[in-house]
Amino acid sequence: MQNIVILAGNIGQNPESRTTQGGTHITHFTLATSRPRYSEGKVVRDDNGYRVQDTEWHRITAFNGLGKTIQEHCEKGMKVLVRGRIHYTKWTDQQGADRYGCEIIAETVDFLSRSKPAQTGGGSSDGLDDDIPF
Repeated sequence: MQNIVILAGNIGQNPESRTTQGGTHITHFTLATSRPRYSEGKVVRDDNGYRVQDTEWHRITAFNGLGKTIQEHCEKGMKVLVRGRIHYTKWTDQQGADRYGCEIIAETVDFLSRSKPAQTGGGSSDGLDDDIPF
């Protein structure tokens, strides 16, 4: 059996990176995926006739070279396709309660929209509408 996940969606915040004491580069970002809401087998529509969407948020983690590439070329609103695996964690908080978390460990990330412009300044003027869900 294999643990495989494929997600396509919009980056929810600019990626954040850090380097461990051992030299491992770790990059985190959130990914929003959307799907139409159904009721009684039919797509739910709002008062204006638009499909109602349910959005899920996923925590994505990438390591080393992939993480550096994401940090350099990705920003909030970009559309990406993430292939990886689901990773569950358990820890004890300061009050002694067990806590659980879930993240996606990225193995590949494909850019579905243009990457952010080079670090030479200025804002994005590529005409992409970052507010439209994937």
